[in-house]
Amino acid sequence: MAFQDFDLISQRRKQERQQKIRRRITIVVVSTVVVLLIAAAAACVVVYQNKNQDVKTEENSNKTSSGHPKAVNAAEKAVKTVCAATDYKKTCEDSLQRAIKKDDVPQPEDILRASFSVASEEIEKVIKKAKDLKFDSPMKKAAFNDCLVLLNDAKEELNSSISSIRGKDLGKLSSVKADINNWLSAVLSYQQTCIDGFPEGEEKNAMKKMLNTSKELGSNALAIVSQVSSILKALPHSQRKLLASDGVGLPTWMNEEHRRMLKADGSKFTPNVTVAKDGSGNLTTISAALDAMPEKYTGRYVIYIKEGIYDENVIVSKKMVNVTMYGDGSQKSIVTGRKNYVDGVPTFQTATFAALGDGFIAQSLGFRNTAGPEKHQAVALRVQADRAIFINCRMEGYQDTLYAQTHRQFYRSCYITGTVDFIFGDAAAVFQNCMIYVRKPMDNQQTIVTAQGRLDKRETTGIVLQNCRILADAKLEPEKAKFKSYLGRPWKEYSRTIIMESEIGDFIEPEGWMEWSGDFALKTLYYAEFNNKGPGSDTSRRVKWPGYKRIKREEALGYTVGPFLQGESWLRNPNVPVRFGMFTS
Repeated sequence: MAFQDFDLISQRRKQERQQKIRRRITIVVVSTVVVLLIAAAAACVVVYQNKNQDVKTEENSNKTSSGHPKAVNAAEKAVKTVCAATDYKKTCEDSLQRAIKKDDVPQPEDILRASFSVASEEIEKVIKKAKDLKFDSPMKKAAFNDCLVLLNDAKEELNSSISSIRGKDLGKLSSVKADINNWLSAVLSYQQTCIDGFPEGEEKNAMKKMLNTSKELGSNALAIVSQVSSILKALPHSQRKLLASDGVGLPTWMNEEHRRMLKADGSKFTPNVTVAKDGSGNLTTISAALDAMPEKYTGRYVIYIKEGIYDENVIVSKKMVNVTMYGDGSQKSIVTGRKNYVDGVPTFQTATFAALGDGFIAQSLGFRNTAGPEKHQAVALRVQADRAIFINCRMEGYQDTLYAQTHRQFYRSCYITGTVDFIFGDAAAVFQNCMIYVRKPMDNQQTIVTAQGRLDKRETTGIVLQNCRILADAKLEPEKAKFKSYLGRPWKEYSRTIIMESEIGDFIEPEGWMEWSGDFALKTLYYAEFNNKGPGSDTSRRVKWPGYKRIKREEALGYTVGPFLQGESWLRNPNVPVRFGMFTS
């Protein structure tokens, strides 16, 4: 029993100790919970105070010095909206954010002008920096001199773009949008032409590197303008409507009186000066006639070139606008030269005749480069002028005969002949009713009719051959089986050429088109054919490139003179032989 009593006592004591332990644990837990609740409450107070302070700080940051609310990062938001449409977004955002004051609420025209201004400023930087380059050959030095001319042309056309929207209600921008796209397309082309002028080597790479940013800015500007309608709708504070219907009016450079001068009969012109090789006119050279043109001449300056072969290299400068030249016939009044690449002259400078002044018109004249196929690049005619017109003219050469360099150009009933890439460049050019004859090349050559140089997918450029005849000339015809001949090849990444309603001879290879180098540009080019005829027009065996198209009438209409050249405003006249739509129903 003693042992049993002891066990009961021990059990009671054990139970008492366990109860004390449980009470202590309960006290500790309750105390901990209370402490945590107090800490949580204190944290909430701190967070609440901090949040209130942040709100006050944000409110203060969104007020001007006078205490009034202002837009939150309006400039940054506008820039990001605009730059979303470009291919070089970082370059776009960085440049425009520097150009636009952060505290401002930018209007759409401010951003448009800024996109042009930053591109112009960057080109100016390149010009200054490039002057430190050294050249070890006359050809490289000549290429550099061409660069300076081309880059200044680019600056000038960017400034024209800026001026065209200064003070203009963007609701009326449709009246100048085509011009701006035209100028910006040329700006890109000028820069690439600068680079292409150098032979492969350090100098070319250096110039390419220097121009990289300015080319990106030019592309961005073109993208902004090309998509400006949707961009303006997305921009804050913009309630303006774009792309109102275009009015069809006369351009400033050609009035009704000037248009009446474009009669098929050259004798209807009244010349300001007559050029005659035999001394029967006012002057004996075309260059002298241009030198005699008053510097600030208003109206159209007309030069009559009498029958004769004029061996001279002629330049109608950019300042010489609204010049008309007419002759006694394309095989009677002829300008001839022989400058060429093999003899050390850059392609840009080989042109026998260069037309740069806007509104240039030529009728019944011949342009030749007689260097021959062995001299490679040798240009007969280079056209940089906007709204240039050539009627019943003849362009003769071998490689690179006609350099349709930039802007809008119209050719009607012309005779064009050559061997390799003999219609090339980055203009928006339409050829109607033209005779295109391929000459016999050297034994190791292939013949290619076109080499279009569109650099950017938004450029409004391309070569259109409409109702033309593409045939082998008399010397090639009996030997055509010895040579492969093609309609074109892509000189640049977005090369664009359309052949429609034309006759294509049997000497053209069934695949029709030729690669430039491997798969370069085959996915990005645009080569199209519509409603052609002749043995070479069969498209069943044409190239299978992603960029090659057999288009329908609706798409082809977009490349007629009206929409593609905006020709309604500068070519619509009974005296200008032009077809605005299709030749076939």
